[in-house]
Amino acid sequence: MEFVLDIFDITKTFPIEEKYVLIPQVRRSVLSIPSNIAEGAGRNTKKEFANFLHVAQGSLSELDTQLEIALKLKYIATDLYDKLNTTMERIDKMLTGLIRNQLRAKR
Repeated sequence: MEFVLDIFDITKTFPIEEKYVLIPQVRRSVLSIPSNIAEGAGRNTKKEFANFLHVAQGSLSELDTQLEIALKLKYIATDLYDKLNTTMERIDKMLTGLIRNQLRAKR
């Protein structure tokens, strides 16, 4: 959840012309990650949970692309992008581990 709050704070610094383009897209992507984890956790089977974890990974990939665009547009500094990228890599590894765990376990 802390990562979501960090991203929301960062997007507050984006130029006003991104109010209806990049800012909402970035925020939707980052919100989708914990939302899909939570929704999947409430499902009946481990396979369903794993599917929602895959969706969360897809949202993480979207966020990665959007932050790279923000970097190239100079909306965020390289050192901040590197820090965010490290966090995204850590989240991706956790999701991958959860997916493997869910698919290994029987229903």
